[in-house]
Amino acid sequence: MDIFLQQLINGLVLGSVYALIALGYTMVYGILELINFAHGEVVMIGAMVSLAVVNALVAGGVDVPATMLILAGLMVAILVCAIIGFLVERVAYRPLRKAPRLAPLITAIGVSIVLQNIAMMVWGKKYISFPSILPSQHYDIAGATITDVQILIVILSVSLMAGLATLIKNTSIGRAMRATAQAPEVAGLMGVDVNRVISITFIMGSILAAIAGLMVSAYYGIAHYTMGFMLGLKAFTAAVLGGVGNIPGAMLGGLLLGIIESMGAGYIGDLSGGLLGSHYQDVFAFFVLIGVLVLRPSGLLGERVAERP
Repeated sequence: MDIFLQQLINGLVLGSVYALIALGYTMVYGILELINFAHGEVVMIGAMVSLAVVNALVAGGVDVPATMLILAGLMVAILVCAIIGFLVERVAYRPLRKAPRLAPLITAIGVSIVLQNIAMMVWGKKYISFPSILPSQHYDIAGATITDVQILIVILSVSLMAGLATLIKNTSIGRAMRATAQAPEVAGLMGVDVNRVISITFIMGSILAAIAGLMVSAYYGIAHYTMGFMLGLKAFTAAVLGGVGNIPGAMLGGLLLGIIESMGAGYIGDLSGGLLGSHYQDVFAFFVLIGVLVLRPSGLLGERVAERP
């Protein structure tokens, strides 16, 4: 029972991060029907920028609480990622809206490679460590252990997801996003600035990516210029699992994927004598992706809809 509870806690923490990243995929797909494969690299940029700022402040001897150091790094990361999200949409994707589906897909992969190489040139190929400024308090729950960082990640993720759901449902920009997702031409005729809505969608997704990047680097204690690739694939899997284009589905898919991955690494790893443990935990995410595509391509909360003309 203690193993089950520990893996459940680990899964919820991972799933919270996957859900935040998956929201960026699903919001863009819901409006443009485009898979933004560069989104994982935006997560990586958020982690690298926030860590660079925090490390610079620590090295400079800035005497402020750890919360302020992390908040400063997060604010800079949010600004940088928001600008990247805006520029990527404006320069790489907007000119290709009327192009065949394959063109923006190739462009998304190209943007991902460009961002990864820019990060490599700026920060180098070495892993960047998170400074030892976070609290290391552990709490025992029925034989399982949870840390302050894990608690903060789950609380912040749930708060952000609830806030986004409220914004989409109850605000004017949320209504404009829903109208654009359903029929962009009709929304434009009704006075909605479609280009502005799409830009805001990319910016919002990039902000969530920046926060998720800081969470990942704080949780694992490191960041690297290649970290966005696997995170992006897993978050895309979560979006497909829940129903790509469906915001509640992305949240559900992220949480479920984190739990499945954690349970698989824990239990199957034990049964195999460690041969299929944490070193192979990425395999479980792609088993889930294959299963969903075969059994329910629309996802758990997705609906089969006709493609736009």
